[in-house]
Amino acid sequence: MTLKSPSTRRTQAERTEISDNRMLEAAVELIVDRGPAATSLKEVGLKAGYSRGLAGQRFGSKDKLFAFVLRQVGDSWLAQLKQSTDRQTGLAAIHDALDEHYKFCVEAPIQVRAFYTLWFESVNAGSELTEIISNIHNRRHQDVFAWIMTDSAVGERIKANADAIAGQFCASVIGIVYYWLANPSALKETRKLHDNLKKTMTLILASEQED
Repeated sequence: MTLKSPSTRRTQAERTEISDNRMLEAAVELIVDRGPAATSLKEVGLKAGYSRGLAGQRFGSKDKLFAFVLRQVGDSWLAQLKQSTDRQTGLAAIHDALDEHYKFCVEAPIQVRAFYTLWFESVNAGSELTEIISNIHNRRHQDVFAWIMTDSAVGERIKANADAIAGQFCASVIGIVYYWLANPSALKETRKLHDNLKKTMTLILASEQED
C-alpha cells in the first residue's frame, strides 16, 4: 500500500500573511467601488472569504484598516521607487521617479486609486490617517530635496531653493493624481502631465544655474 504524503501545514505567520493579503485586496476593491465611508470591516472580512468579525478582530477600527492599506500600498510604491532611483540624483532621479509614478498608476490602478482616495480623505480634521499621510508626504519631499542637494552638477543657488523646489514638485504630483482620479481612462493625458512636469523641473533647475 502506498502511503500518502502528509499535507504541508502553514505556520501561523504564513496564515496571517495570507489573510492580510486577502483583506488588503478586499479593502482596496471596496474603497474604490463604494468609497471609504461605505466600506465596513464586516464586508472586508466577508469579501476576503473569512468570517464577518475577522477584520474587526484584526484591525479594531476602520481607521486602523485604512492605515494598513496606506502602509501596504505605500511600502510597495516605495520599494519600486527605490529600485528605480538607486544611486540617481538631480534631474535623473526626478525623471525616473515620475516615470515610476505613472507606471505604478498603470500597473496597479486599483491600489493607487484606493491609496489616494484615502490620502484625500485624511484631510478631515481628527482623522487617524493624517499623521501617516503627513509622514509619507514629508518623506517624498525629503527625497526630492536630497536628490537636488547631493547632485554635484547642481549649483549653489539651486540648492539654496531646494526646499521650495521639492515642495512645488510634490504639490504638482498631487495635482496630477487628482486629475487622474477624476479621469481614470485619460491615461494619455496623465502621461503628458507627467512629461510636462519633467520639462518644468528641468527648466526650474536650469534657470538657476550659476553664472
